[in-house]
Amino acid sequence: MAEKKTTLIQVPFDKPDAYHALNMPLYHSVAFEFDSAEEMELAFTGRSAGHAYSRITNPTVQYFEKRVQALTRALSVTAMNTGMSAISNALITVSKAGANIVTSKHLFSNTMAFLFDVLAPFGVEIRTCDLTNPDVVRQHIDENTCAIFLEIITNPQLEVADLGKLGVIGKEAGVPLIADSTIVPFTHYPARELGVNIEVLSSTKYLAGGGTSLGGLIIDYGNFNWKQSKTLGEFAQQYKAFAFTKKLRSEVHSNLGCYMTPHAAYMQTLGLETLGLRYKTQAENTLVLAKKLSITPGIVSVNYPGLPGHPFHEVAKQQFGELTGAVLTFSLENRQACFSFLNKLKLVRRATNLFENKSLAIHPASTIFGNFKSEQLEQMNIDERAIRLSVGLEDVEDIYQDIVQALQ
Repeated sequence: MAEKKTTLIQVPFDKPDAYHALNMPLYHSVAFEFDSAEEMELAFTGRSAGHAYSRITNPTVQYFEKRVQALTRALSVTAMNTGMSAISNALITVSKAGANIVTSKHLFSNTMAFLFDVLAPFGVEIRTCDLTNPDVVRQHIDENTCAIFLEIITNPQLEVADLGKLGVIGKEAGVPLIADSTIVPFTHYPARELGVNIEVLSSTKYLAGGGTSLGGLIIDYGNFNWKQSKTLGEFAQQYKAFAFTKKLRSEVHSNLGCYMTPHAAYMQTLGLETLGLRYKTQAENTLVLAKKLSITPGIVSVNYPGLPGHPFHEVAKQQFGELTGAVLTFSLENRQACFSFLNKLKLVRRATNLFENKSLAIHPASTIFGNFKSEQLEQMNIDERAIRLSVGLEDVEDIYQDIVQALQ
């Protein structure tokens, strides 16, 4: 990580700051002045790097993108105002009426709602299958498949598919692999090497570092031949490797108005600098807690890929190393036991969100999945007996003792 830390800290500004600020200034400006009509034309038509309007580009946001690009060695990075806007803009970019997306039913609630309630009515078919079974995935892909989409660790089921195998399947079929990496930061697993073509994530989580700001990222690794794409083939004739980014930037994000705000970019640029330290502590805390909770009276079961014996432990370890994220779930006797437990917590906060500095607990079935029917919850493997715990930076023994007292 030493090289990455140095790379991150030393990313230069595009233009020297007038006051030699060490941190990128916060450009809270909507519009930008030009020296001539000719320069204005070039900026508005995308033929220069000038900033015209902050809905499209902004110096503070662009610097944040540049820092992420330096860490990931990506072809391009586009910062959005939420994780959901990153998902929606990426999938809209690659899809069209008549196309289909192959994905899983084990997804975050809002992602499922977007796919089936928003995208599908526009004529995009959503095909769900077991993404942990390569043969089944192959059977669901045809000439109209425009993407394979998954979460690298599903929220909250904590299922882990083999990215390498999915990447090979996508490459053979000429279909991009789009992966949501919210649960494990992009700095801590080799997305490109595993075959991920487009990465999306909620930067609200690890990058914001303490719940300071909303944001999302779309990372284009430049490792997909868009001439094979069912939807972007024509763009690729002219823009080649930049076909996805060009479509996204010129037609999708600027017209949907989902670009990141300058203030969020400023906060998350700072958050990037401590990401590695915070993730290490939080993920280590999570592994310790998972081991403790697995032998704690009153807890029926613990779900965390970092535990030996977990059904996805080996593939998670292969892809993400010893640390497999800072969230776990554990099951109690029933729904009422979950509510009683949550009401007794003193240190751990009853709140949604993930990877804040404070530990957060929630009952997914009644909250973030609360608007789904019981049969849908069963299909999505959402257990009404489960508590989701996002592990923070507190002393791990203090977190554990709070859980123990709440169980009594």
